[in-house]
Amino acid sequence: MTAPAERPAGRSAAPRDLRTLPKAHLHLHFTGSMRHATLLELAERDGIRLPDQLVSEWPPQLSAADEKGWFRFQRLYDVARSVLRTEGDVRRLVREAAEDDVADGGRWLEIQVDPSGYAARFGGVTAFTDLVLDAVAEAARATGLGIALVVAANRTRHPLDARTLARLAAQYAGRGVVGFGLSNDERRGRTEDFARAFSIAERAGLALVPHGGELRGPDHVRVCLDELHADRLGHGVRSAEDPAVLERVVAAGVALEVCPVSNVALGVYSDLTSVPLPALLDAGATVALGADDPLLFGSRLAGQYATMRAAHDLPDETLAELARMSFRASRAPSDVVAAGLAGIDAWLDGQTGLAR
Repeated sequence: MTAPAERPAGRSAAPRDLRTLPKAHLHLHFTGSMRHATLLELAERDGIRLPDQLVSEWPPQLSAADEKGWFRFQRLYDVARSVLRTEGDVRRLVREAAEDDVADGGRWLEIQVDPSGYAARFGGVTAFTDLVLDAVAEAARATGLGIALVVAANRTRHPLDARTLARLAAQYAGRGVVGFGLSNDERRGRTEDFARAFSIAERAGLALVPHGGELRGPDHVRVCLDELHADRLGHGVRSAEDPAVLERVVAAGVALEVCPVSNVALGVYSDLTSVPLPALLDAGATVALGADDPLLFGSRLAGQYATMRAAHDLPDETLAELARMSFRASRAPSDVVAAGLAGIDAWLDGQTGLAR
């Protein structure tokens, strides 16, 4: 990684505006992408009483250091999901998520959703997936942002449910769905039990993107590689704790979707300076910064770059390389990747303006 003091000759030392740095966003959850103002508006419309942590105490003080902490986090997420009651609500959420990513320099978004969490209200998993994909296409046309879907299973549900979702994702491969994931508290259930679901997704050519290496350590990263054949890891940041595991991640080209603000909010690290991004980069890891759940953590895509710039005194050249890695790790079409990489070079050359 380039040391902060090293600046290529001829380039301004003034930090560039991170909102104009082109980026691909690979770790964003569906309900968690909702704007706080939208949550409040929809709740008021339907008379839904929100907990203080989502109103006067927002963003909430969270910790997932133990299962009770994760339960409190999941409860807030479930309450937020309950305000999505109409097709118009779903379309609004996707459109606003796209608008927010564009404002943060996003050029490509892979948004992750577990259709089973919405199936009862929207006519089943297939009907809901159709709705989201239509909303994605609509938002892409309106904003110019490239958007695709990652279908994610919930590891707290039965592995047979995951196979159902994997078959669903496989049916939509090449038609808006680019990946298959596994989310929720990684300390729950046996990751090995989801291997057959990931085999279905793998045969369909989908990116395999389970959560791992955040609430559990590097041993779980090994499991995700061995049993699920992960192409990317949701988080994966704790690979840094075991040099052998990190070396394997690097050698396999497995990208890590690192979400610094949520790592600290959930108690994985005590502060942003403790997030081991420099160690990951120094080892040669591919890292794509993501916002995870802005609704609960209060920080969107550009904020992840800004916090890491401040916490580790990263030069713009390193931030640009992080953005490049996000495109290379994505399932974006080749023309989107090429345009993104060219835009990053232009950003470094000062053609998109300096920080305001």
